[in-house]
Amino acid sequence: MDLDAVRTFVAVVETGQFQEAAADLSITQQAVSKRIAGLEKDLAVRLFTRTARGARLTIDGQAFLPHARELLRVAERAVASVLPGSRPLRVDVIASRSAASGLMRGFHRAHPDIELDVVMLFDVETAVAAIRSGAIDASFRAVAVPGRPLPEDIESAWVLDETLQLLTGPAHALAGARSVTVAQLAGHRIWMPGIVPGTEWAAYYDDLVAEFDLTIEATGPNFGSDALLDTIADTPALATFMGEQTRLVWPADHGLRRIPVTDPMPVYPHSLLWHRDNPHPGLATLRAHLAAAAAGHDAAGTWVPGWVIGR
Repeated sequence: MDLDAVRTFVAVVETGQFQEAAADLSITQQAVSKRIAGLEKDLAVRLFTRTARGARLTIDGQAFLPHARELLRVAERAVASVLPGSRPLRVDVIASRSAASGLMRGFHRAHPDIELDVVMLFDVETAVAAIRSGAIDASFRAVAVPGRPLPEDIESAWVLDETLQLLTGPAHALAGARSVTVAQLAGHRIWMPGIVPGTEWAAYYDDLVAEFDLTIEATGPNFGSDALLDTIADTPALATFMGEQTRLVWPADHGLRRIPVTDPMPVYPHSLLWHRDNPHPGLATLRAHLAAAAAGHDAAGTWVPGWVIGR
């Protein structure tokens, strides 16, 4: 159905005359008549009868009027839903307990007037496809996987280097240490069942293993963080890596330890990805907020893979 014709029908009803409707719509009276005639042809009914005082609704016109107004309201809502600034800013944070999620909570506290939709996508390819299709406005990622550069229309900016910590149970050989060097981790079993081949975080840990001769095991199903913490607490031979800003809660009797890793300090790089042509005003505000938070960062004494860009 032609929405311009429906809009013209409602204008004629509200003004009572074809000529007045034409003036309101900034079109000719002939165009008004043509639109109404086309609408009547589509509906197979007459909507108006002409009188000396103007146009009067027929019974069919009276029946159609409330639906015509609702059609126009729905059309207005549809347009508003995709106008920049009229819809929520959609951002992928990968996981609800991640550092990226914490960054978005901080952004929301600083800018509560910007409506947000926070989503969690799995890998960088899925996130990039969602950015390019307009399904999301931005994503927090480690930028890319080696050998698979970002498309030219995707921009990126570094926002945070998250320090890695060693998480152990109370009976682990390193549980009493205030900090451990990367060299001290050689020979210890580090269990990370959440590592999935082909993802950007798998590429990061592959480089970490190769650089420092570590042992990271990704065997067994991934039952989530609660199961991981239970196993680490009960198994003296196992430890795992945990981001410093990853928010986790465990029972007090687990006795888990979060131990800083040093010399050098491994950090996981977080960058923001977005489409270069995205006009959403909230995206510009988010980028400025993250840039201000990252100002003054000192990367001295840290380690990150050489393939990471945008830092």
